[in-house]
Amino acid sequence: MHLAYPAVLSALLFCTGLYGVLARRNAILVLMSVELMLNAVNLNLVAFDVWLSKAARDTLHSGQALTLFTIAIAAAEIGIGLAIVLAVYRNRGTSDIDRLRDTAEGHEDGTPPDGAADEKAEAAA
Repeated sequence: MHLAYPAVLSALLFCTGLYGVLARRNAILVLMSVELMLNAVNLNLVAFDVWLSKAARDTLHSGQALTLFTIAIAAAEIGIGLAIVLAVYRNRGTSDIDRLRDTAEGHEDGTPPDGAADEKAEAAA
C-alpha cells in the first residue's frame, strides 16, 4: 500500500476534527473532535513508521511506540476532560461553550460589562 492513502485519510480526519473543534458549541463534541485529531496523528505515526521500517530492517518501531503513548495520554485527557465538563454542567446547568464564556464574564443576566451601565446612566442624565 502506498504512503499516500493513509496520509490523505489522516489529513481528512484531522480536518474533520479541526472543523468540529472550531464549529461545535457543546463541550463533549469538542472533546470528541480533539480525539479525532489525535487519531489522525496516530494514523500518521504508524503509517510513516511502517514506511520507514521498509528501508531499514533493524528498527525499533518508534512510531508505533509513540502511538501507544499517545493513546494512553488521550485516554487520561478524555477522562479528566469529561470530569471537568460534568462538574461544570452540574454547577451551571449547561455544557454550551458560548454560554459558559458569557457566565464567566458576568453577562449571564443580560447586564452589560462592568462600567457600561454607569456610562449609560451618566449619558441619560
